[in-house]
Amino acid sequence: MIPYKIGFSKKSEAEFFKLPKEIQIRISKKLKIAQVNPFLYFIHLKGRSDHKLRIGDYRIIADINQIERTIEITKAGHRREVYKNS
Repeated sequence: MIPYKIGFSKKSEAEFFKLPKEIQIRISKKLKIAQVNPFLYFIHLKGRSDHKLRIGDYRIIADINQIERTIEITKAGHRREVYKNS
């Protein structure tokens, strides 16, 4: 199976690199696993078109395009902050 390509928006990339190094590593490992079949790991957000990936107290919000086989990360951060202004 061809893995999905992962991309970051400029804002989410900046948010990702502000996270603690250990969290960045955990997120990277989880994203690598989720590339094969993202729908096993990402959960659809109710009332929205995007999905979330849980990594402890941190969340990745992404748009998943099945046709182009891409995961576009739009937000990254702690769960208490990541849903604000989304």
